[in-house]
Amino acid sequence: MYRRSFKDTRSSLGSPNPNFSKPMVALRFLRALSLVRRSGLGACSPSYRARGIRRAAYACMAASAGPRRAWSRALLRKIRRRPGRGLRRPRAVIWRHRPVGGGDRLEVALRRLVPGGGCMEYCRLLEEAADYVKCLAMQVRLMQTIVDSASHV
Repeated sequence: MYRRSFKDTRSSLGSPNPNFSKPMVALRFLRALSLVRRSGLGACSPSYRARGIRRAAYACMAASAGPRRAWSRALLRKIRRRPGRGLRRPRAVIWRHRPVGGGDRLEVALRRLVPGGGCMEYCRLLEEAADYVKCLAMQVRLMQTIVDSASHV
């Protein structure tokens, strides 16, 4: 009789983070969507609604990934620092740490793509980008599943 160890369970899930399970991501996303719907964005224009849905999707994806990745911390920090309705802060000049050397065009594009990737080493940037793309792909599959199940009802 074969007993599964913790290591076997962890490798079968595909992620070392126990919070990153598909049912938890789906539950968080559905809760966030219901909050968007109840917040009154339904009466607003479609662009406001889309922005609220996008913000909710990013927030639940970053919360599910946990604090171990720089992109998830950067997304959550960006969402938390968002000014409230009617409050406009004057934009200040933000000085960013630029990596040493110019880098090629692909590296610069990758740094812009990955949240929080502006001042990382190149190897770390590649790891973060791979994890970010994996999470985005899972989020797309989750949204497709939700749309498919809603269309069959």
